Amino acid sequence: MALVNGGQLLTKALVKQGTEIIFFIEGDPFLKAQRYLAKEPIRLLDVRHEQAAAMMAHAYARVTGGKPGVCMAAAGPGVTNLVTGVANAFSDCAPIVVLGGSFPTRESDMGAFQELDQLNMMRPITKWAVKVPTTQRIPEYLELAFRTATSGRPGPVYLDLPLDILSAEVEEDKVNFPGHYPAPARPMGDPSLVSKAIDLLFNAQRPVLLTGSGIIWSGASGQLREFVDTVGIPLFTTPQGRGVIPEDHPLCLPSARNFALRNADVIMVVGTRLNFVFTFGRAPRFDPAVKVIQVDIQPEYISQNRPVDVGIAGDARMVLQQLTDKARGKISGWAESPWLKKLKDTESQHQAKSKALLESDQVPIHTARLCKEVRDFIPRDAVLAVDGNEILTWARQIINTNVPGHRMNCGPFGCLGVAVPFGIGAKLGKPGAPVFVLSGDGSFGFNGMEMDTAIRHKIPIVVIISNNGSWASMSHDENVPGKYLGHQRYDLMVSAFGGYGELVEHPRDIRPALERAVASGKPACLNVITDTYVKSHQSGLLHYEA
Repeated sequence: MALVNGGQLLTKALVKQGTEIIFFIEGDPFLKAQRYLAKEPIRLLDVRHEQAAAMMAHAYARVTGGKPGVCMAAAGPGVTNLVTGVANAFSDCAPIVVLGGSFPTRESDMGAFQELDQLNMMRPITKWAVKVPTTQRIPEYLELAFRTATSGRPGPVYLDLPLDILSAEVEEDKVNFPGHYPAPARPMGDPSLVSKAIDLLFNAQRPVLLTGSGIIWSGASGQLREFVDTVGIPLFTTPQGRGVIPEDHPLCLPSARNFALRNADVIMVVGTRLNFVFTFGRAPRFDPAVKVIQVDIQPEYISQNRPVDVGIAGDARMVLQQLTDKARGKISGWAESPWLKKLKDTESQHQAKSKALLESDQVPIHTARLCKEVRDFIPRDAVLAVDGNEILTWARQIINTNVPGHRMNCGPFGCLGVAVPFGIGAKLGKPGAPVFVLSGDGSFGFNGMEMDTAIRHKIPIVVIISNNGSWASMSHDENVPGKYLGHQRYDLMVSAFGGYGELVEHPRDIRPALERAVASGKPACLNVITDTYVKSHQSGLLHYEA
């Protein structure tokens, strides 16, 4: 009988589950497994910090529409370094499979090297966390991990793999190798509730549709577009759910979002939570008398934070198709209604108000002008990762997204430092798409060393830093200790690694610098000096809270 060890079984199981790439830092107890993996058609992407590995897996999952990203870390500090990235993926419902090494089980409670209760650390931030109990069952647990990450509301899972489990040998013919994890089930909604929802919409005067990342995870962009076009309902998305319909669609009116939520009489919520992003669905953000329809694949999240009038448990893609079929011939839309006219007028007023800032020639550069130049330069299918506070707020107002999953930011967890890892993970998930990263200087500092990862692996992302020399996120009080960072030369750091770096100090130079960065074919950093004292909260333009 042929004997195989746990590292070999893990390798075969990862191949069988269709793994394309693993984000990792080498180390025990995975050293042997990593050597086996290097011989397979799986790309091993070694990073500079495990936190970034989890973030790259997260972005990979987003741009691929839900294909699980995989990250791997050595025991102890390697696993603890994963925590922030895993917690961010959990908050964002991103399907990632996290493989953590651990100390030998035979040395439990003996003070083993790097002994730590990693399971209880990971349980609050994952859908499922488990220690693989025997070498023979590694393939079974891995398939279950992929299946759990992608089923229902997706999210991260964690497998703890002790050294002795990975190094032990078993007879290969006694190992059960499950097939490729199945596609997630797509349950339909209760037909009677679908009818009730359409009746409620039919009688609405001021309807609004809110969607989130559930549209991306269920692959429901086409069904959403069909529903919006059939019914004629104005659409607003969460910041992470943008691009599910091209944002130049006539019913996408993002600048009117706050006005719409305060004045709507019926709000349909599909594939997103009524959490802090929408102030929990409560007044004063929502009219207290508003009727709410909620569609969610997890029944327990329906009516969370506020009661709803119609709650439909089901997959977003399937329920949207049911709603469209039921609405045909019944709802003719609100295309000529005073409601839609008011929303469009509100949108136009915001755009007119921002025009002077978008064209500002001030030096240091106004953040709005930087965003306008990026908006006018990047292609329609570009992936854009945005990270920071001031730059994040301005980018939300100014830069549109037109492809599902092609817009990423700090997310509902408010996790700074995602920009460069997200850019790398996105480029590997969608190698044919141009990838741009727009980051604050403080945020860049968390994972800026991953530019070395991009350069070593020849991953051509363009990073634009809004360098205002400060932590705008901490406080708008100018006297807060630790607020100021100085205008550091991040461009020289990237150039020293072998990438393309350029300092930009005048607004007229932004576009030519972008052109040179792309033409270089290298991972690039444009270090754009922006005004320290620009404050989005004082501009009168802020319409994208959270």
